[in-house]
Amino acid sequence: QVQLVESGGGLVQAGGSLRLSCTASRLTFTTYAMGWFRQAPGKEREFVAAISWSGANIYYEDSVKGRFTISRVTAKNTVLLQMNSLKPEDTAAYYCAADYVSRTDVAYTRAAHYGYWGQGTQVTVSS
Repeated sequence: QVQLVESGGGLVQAGGSLRLSCTASRLTFTTYAMGWFRQAPGKEREFVAAISWSGANIYYEDSVKGRFTISRVTAKNTVLLQMNSLKPEDTAAYYCAADYVSRTDVAYTRAAHYGYWGQGTQVTVSS
């Protein structure tokens, strides 16, 4: 069974930075696209960022473009989300997700594409 473990969440002031990390196990990392999603209380889960297996294709939700950066470290089976210039509206539980794509170099923004999910890590941005 694929396992995804997130870390790096916490409490930060507006304008600050956090780096989320997601380590995957029990999978061949280079056959999975990876994504980050978030869910605030009372709201639906929403797409944040996604990266294809090679890292060549990257997508961001409009509100995080220019502030967040997704990357992956194949040697460590890890996907990172660097979050800068954080805003109170970024407050949410952040989830890492994996989508089996074989060697197709794509990534998707819809949660329904992703078959595996982590437990989530809380990010709280104070004003």
